Amino acid sequence: MAPTRSHTFGFWFFFAFAALLWIVLFELGKNTLWGWALLIGLLFGWVLLRLRVLPECGLGVRMLSFLVAWAIFAVLFVVSGPTERPISAVSGKNPKASAVVTVKEGRLTGVCTEDGGVEVYAGIPYAKPPVGELRWKEPQPPEPWEGIRACDTFAPMSMQPRNHPVVSSLMEIFGYHTFEISLHDNWIEPMSEDSLYLNVWKPAGDVSGLPVLVYIHGGSLTTGQSSYSAYNGEALARQGIIVVNFAYRLGVFGYYAGADLAAESPNGTTGNYGLLDQIRALEWVRDNIAAFGGDPSQVTIAGESAGASSVNALCVSPLSEGLFTRAIAESSGITAKRPYHTFRTMEKALQTGASIRSEFGVSDSAGLRSIPASKLVKTAFANDSMTVDGYAVAEQPYLTYEKGNNHETALLQGFNVHEADFFCMTTKVDAENYVEALRPLYGDGAEAAAAVFPPAVQVPYYHYLIDRGGTAKGSFNLAVSAAWFTYSHYNWARLLVGQNIPVYTYYFSKDNGGIGSNHAGELPYFYGNLDKYPSNYDLTDQALSRAMLSYYANFVKTGNPNGDGLTFWPTGEEAPDQVLELGSEIRVVPDPYLALYPLIDQFQNQ
Repeated sequence: MAPTRSHTFGFWFFFAFAALLWIVLFELGKNTLWGWALLIGLLFGWVLLRLRVLPECGLGVRMLSFLVAWAIFAVLFVVSGPTERPISAVSGKNPKASAVVTVKEGRLTGVCTEDGGVEVYAGIPYAKPPVGELRWKEPQPPEPWEGIRACDTFAPMSMQPRNHPVVSSLMEIFGYHTFEISLHDNWIEPMSEDSLYLNVWKPAGDVSGLPVLVYIHGGSLTTGQSSYSAYNGEALARQGIIVVNFAYRLGVFGYYAGADLAAESPNGTTGNYGLLDQIRALEWVRDNIAAFGGDPSQVTIAGESAGASSVNALCVSPLSEGLFTRAIAESSGITAKRPYHTFRTMEKALQTGASIRSEFGVSDSAGLRSIPASKLVKTAFANDSMTVDGYAVAEQPYLTYEKGNNHETALLQGFNVHEADFFCMTTKVDAENYVEALRPLYGDGAEAAAAVFPPAVQVPYYHYLIDRGGTAKGSFNLAVSAAWFTYSHYNWARLLVGQNIPVYTYYFSKDNGGIGSNHAGELPYFYGNLDKYPSNYDLTDQALSRAMLSYYANFVKTGNPNGDGLTFWPTGEEAPDQVLELGSEIRVVPDPYLALYPLIDQFQNQ
């Protein structure tokens, strides 16, 4: 029976719907070019089948053809997913190789930027691969190599949970506003347990005695990579600074704790392997950075989010003394008596370790070492916190500060307006449950905290599709930001002011076409990387970034961010309870959370 006109219309309607859906999915999923070719071929084949064969078939056969076609498309979508491909250290094709540099382990070359102004050395090993019997052991110095090692691509990122490319693309569209339609991005970054490599950016040519910035990436100690464009070191290298960043062990590989591991360790340590990797990277910098023109006695450590918490831990670790001079911390710290995140007791760490062993059906850590990394990374138990192990961290960090045994000689730090928004999207908060929602963070001071920020909805610019909202959601986000993020900086500042150590605190408030003043929104400004996504930023953003980059560079060079043409940034001693707002204007303003800090103090002392 020949198809009726309604059947014909139905076919073309569903065909158009299916074709559009699969084209969108293939683009969001970063599918390979051969997958695209087969997709187009199958769509044309389906049309030919409909025109030449199906008109003579019954309705059942035509319906079956739809189901078969959808099944074929689904299989193709899965099997033609993106492949792994190392990320080049610089943009452009066939970059020029740098001169040979000699480090302790051997000789290596990097690559030059297109204009020849910066040399980048990517994927330099700073420790032995922490695999096999070295899983959950202190990092060991890297093995030497023969010949000249080409360091022109970033090494794999550390093992971590990874979203499906479609999910990542949707996040780029609706959250970060960085998605671009392209057939040249059909790959994903490699991931491996063998990830202890670092990258160096330096001004081109023969340089010496330059200050050094070592950056520690964030990601809740469970995600993140050194290749991320927001903190690419090229712009700071153009300011006369050697920039280093690196990967370190994350999640269960970096922060799993077991009593048997502490017993087998010559140092009695467990639970801080990622932190120990960071210390090993600093030791490598001490031993080798002069070969790139850096001064090992002028090292500043920097980090954002969990990277800032790590900076805080390095400031109190007895193992890092003498490895750096100054510190930069963006949007996190662990100076509170009971840090809200990225820090836990050893008891809690060991309990989580026991849960993981039970989860995988093993009785000891040796059993866990036999489990493939690709399976172990899927553990249901979070390993997102450092702990007091008596080796890398000797005691609760605030105690070290009270004794004056911390290492930083100056601190640049700060926080953003909408620090907590991304973390609170699945929480609905109305006026009726506002106080109780604050109680886990403020205890008996929850009512007073709610009075400081009365119930108010989130501003439209910072409302997202999956945000559950509520009549008190905007106020809740601010109160959470104060507890989770800004209090640690307030506390850090007053501890250092008591030691007569200069501390400079900022408050980032600039809205933009990207993620605005959300958590991590300041990163591309400080590192001069707004050009990576130019459509998200305008001339006012570029001007702010130039000023922020100058503050950053001045601090790395001298320990003081101030310089010619910049709004004066006072220290915590010069302007108590004041911060430098980095927004549409640069100005000194009162810390917006001052009224909440005494309430958090009370909660911390309960």
